[in-house]
Amino acid sequence: MEEPEMQLKGKKVTDKFTESVYVLANEPSVALYRLQEHVRRSLPELAQHKADMQRWEEQSQGAIYTVEYACSAVKNLVDSSVYFRSVEGLLKQAISIRDHMNATQSHSPEELPPPPSA
Repeated sequence: MEEPEMQLKGKKVTDKFTESVYVLANEPSVALYRLQEHVRRSLPELAQHKADMQRWEEQSQGAIYTVEYACSAVKNLVDSSVYFRSVEGLLKQAISIRDHMNATQSHSPEELPPPPSA
């Protein structure tokens, strides 16, 4: 081969090698720059989403507590129905005694109705 042709081929190889080294040397920094740029753009939105999710979680926990408390109150009301029936019976008995006492005061002893049976 002739000298100028050899120099041309050597220059082409050297140029390609230099270009490859340049691309390899700069590629990681470009990738990191793009990554940093992406993080800088998306981080505020992600932080807002996180804050929203935390707020919704707190509201949900409050609602869950309220529902559990209401369920407990309803269960206690159902369990207390026995006591309500007892109070109702006592109130009916008291009304009957009151009516009997009112009747006693307004009538003579001969006109008294018989006392209510308990």
